[in-house]
Parts: sequence; structure tokens; C-alpha cells
Amino acid sequence: MEAQQAEGLLETQPLQETDEETITDVDFTDMISEEEKEELKIELGKLEDEISTLRQVLAAKEKHLVEIKQKLGINLMNELKQNFSKSWHDMQTTSAYKKTHETLSHAGQKATAAISNVGTAISKKFGDMRNSPTFKSFEEKVETTVTSLKTKVGGTSHSGGSFEEVLSSAAHASAQSSISGTQLPENEEELQC
Repeated sequence: MEAQQAEGLLETQPLQETDEETITDVDFTDMISEEEKEELKIELGKLEDEISTLRQVLAAKEKHLVEIKQKLGINLMNELKQNFSKSWHDMQTTSAYKKTHETLSHAGQKATAAISNVGTAISKKFGDMRNSPTFKSFEEKVETTVTSLKTKVGGTSHSGGSFEEVLSSAAHASAQSSISGTQLPENEEELQC
């Protein structure tokens, strides 16, 4: 009979917060007899003993767990790495990750293709520009100017030299003709007075 009474006292559903407030507000001491109070006190003592025993067992098992992990060389860092690896693997297998990965991969391919197309278009434009009459006319004018500078500086000889040499010679000749009569120093020693 005690077992039936004990089962009746223990409910299978946990107390809700509002239930706990209601219970604390109600005084059950008037509703139960002295015998029931004694039985409840005994049951309370047993439950407290069981909880204490379970805590001791849990502490012993946790200690044993730590010892085993130490023997196996598993430390906190290894556990974190394993947990992270497992979580990462689990995340990669989700459909959301797969869809996102596919979308980003597709977007990357499209971006690469677009950049390639832009590069091709720019190259084509430069090629078209180089073949345009305006560019050819500009190129001819530059060649004519360079040839005339070479002729002025070096006489009729077209054996040439580098572009920099031609410009330097032209600048030197121009300076001599504009000053006319004033000699320019030929080297650094003559410059330093």
C-alpha cells in the first residue's frame, strides 16, 4: 500500500513555474495526517540520500573518465579539435551549406567569366585602336618628328641611337642654337664654379 501511496504522490509531469508558486502559497500541513507527514519525511530523507549517492557516483565516474583520457593522451585541445572537426563535417553535410556552396561556386565561375570577357574586350579595343586611322596618323607624326630630330641633330645619318639619345642631342642642339654664342659647360667640373 505504501508503494501505491508513493506513486500517487509523485507525478510524472514536471512542475511548471506557475504550479510551484501555487504550491508554495498553499499550506498542506492541515490537509495531511501525522502518519503521512512521517512517511513523507522518511521518503524525503531517502531521496536526499539517493541524490547524494548519485552525485558521488557521478564524481567518481568523471574522475575515471579524466584518468582514461589522460592514458589515451586525449586533452582538452584534442577534444576541441575533434568536436570542431565533427561540427564542421556535420555542417558541410547540411543541405543549406551545400546549396550555399553551389551558389557561391556558380557565382565565382560567372565572375571569372565576366572578368575574362572584360579583359578580352579591352584587348580587342586596344587592337582596334592601334589599327585605327587616328592612331596610325599619330604614330606617323611621332616617327616624322623623331626622324626630323635625328636629321637636325645628327645630320642626314639615320643610323640612329636610342630615343633618349636623340632627345638629349636635340635638347643640347636646341640649347646651343637659342643661346647662340654663349657656351654651355660640357661637364660637371665646369658647372661648379
